[in-house]
Amino acid sequence: MTRTIWFLTGNSGKLREATHHLLPLGYEVRQLILKEGEIIEPQVDTLEEVAQSKIAQALLHIPDGQQSQDMIMVEDAGLFIDALNGFPGVYSSYILDTIGCNGIVRLLEHLQSEDTVQCAQLRSAQFQAVAALWMDGQILYGNGTCPGWIALESSGEDGFGFDPVFTPNDLDAFGEPLPPGTYGEKSAHGKTFGSISIEEKQAYSHRSRALNDLLRQLPSA
Repeated sequence: MTRTIWFLTGNSGKLREATHHLLPLGYEVRQLILKEGEIIEPQVDTLEEVAQSKIAQALLHIPDGQQSQDMIMVEDAGLFIDALNGFPGVYSSYILDTIGCNGIVRLLEHLQSEDTVQCAQLRSAQFQAVAALWMDGQILYGNGTCPGWIALESSGEDGFGFDPVFTPNDLDAFGEPLPPGTYGEKSAHGKTFGSISIEEKQAYSHRSRALNDLLRQLPSA
C-alpha cells in the first residue's frame, strides 16, 4: 500500500526534488500548505528542535492527527558563521529579513586578508540543513552540511536567502567538501551561490545531503 508523506513547504522545487527521491520507494509526496500564522517559528537552539516543533504543529492539520497512517516531512536550514559563534544559525530567516546579506558582510568586514586561503579561513561558515520525517509516532532526522566562507561583498542574482554572500568549498572526486583553499574536482571558482546556476549549486546542496541522509534510514513502503 502506498503511504502518503505530507511535505510542509511552500517551495515547489523542494517538492519536486522530494518526489523524485521518494516515489521510487513507494511513497506519495503531497504538499502541505498552511495559511500564514498557522505555523509559528519556534525560538529554540537547534534545527532539529525547529523541525520537531513544526511537525507537532503540522499534525493538527492532517486527517487523524497523531493516529494518522500518513507521514509529515519538514525541512529547515540555516547559515552558521564560525567567527560569530554559529550566528545567525536557527535565526537565519529573521536576520535575513532584518539586516540582509549586506548586514552579514558588514559584521565580518574586520576579517579580511589579501591571501585568499587565509581570508576563507577567517570568514568560514556552513549552510546546515535538517530533513525530518514524522512516521508512526517517531521522528527520523537527516542532516546535511555545505562548508564554505562569506564573500567580501554580495554578488549574483540567482538562488535565495544568503546565497549571494556564500562561496562553497571545492569538492573532491566523490562529491565531498574539501578544506578552504584546496582545489577539487568540482569548484565554484570563488563565485557565490548567487552567481552560479541552480544545476551547478545542486552538487554542493546541504538540503540534498540532508534528504539523502534521511532516505538512507527510510524503508520501502
